[in-house]
Amino acid sequence: MSQNFVLSLSSVIGRVVSTFVQAGRESVKLMLSTVLPFMVFVSAIVGIIMGSGLGQRIADGLAALAGNPWGLLALGMVSAIPVLSPILGPGAVIPQTIGVLVGTLIASGKIPPHLALPALFAIHQPVGADFIPVGLSLTEAEPETAEVGVPAVLYAKFLVAPIEVGAALVVSFFIYQ
Repeated sequence: MSQNFVLSLSSVIGRVVSTFVQAGRESVKLMLSTVLPFMVFVSAIVGIIMGSGLGQRIADGLAALAGNPWGLLALGMVSAIPVLSPILGPGAVIPQTIGVLVGTLIASGKIPPHLALPALFAIHQPVGADFIPVGLSLTEAEPETAEVGVPAVLYAKFLVAPIEVGAALVVSFFIYQ
């Protein structure tokens, strides 16, 4: 009886180990074929944007909009434009830079503190837009799905951006009184 138990136990352990090894193989294969090439591409784009100074110029221009509610709505709409969003999104460089600039302006008193929440919602719009194709490829979506899915998500972000910023503006009036 103890020999059957040991045999059954070792068989179960063998299947579990085999499953983990196969999962590891598939994970490494997926990383090498999908994620790493895209990360190299995003790194190159971020390097070009930051190295050329384009990122700083875009951030300086967009930070000027953060001082009033209408500017924040415009900032949310501009940063969510489907063509611009994947360009502004890689590495969240532009949103991070704008966030630092807006935070500095709030700390210096040039922008009222209650606009911090709407500013956050306005500048976060392009974040993740660069990951949409990767996410679809990770789910092994068909090419037709990616052709439809990427624009659909980008247009949805564009349509939802003013609603998010508007809701954050409404909430922000109750934060600091």
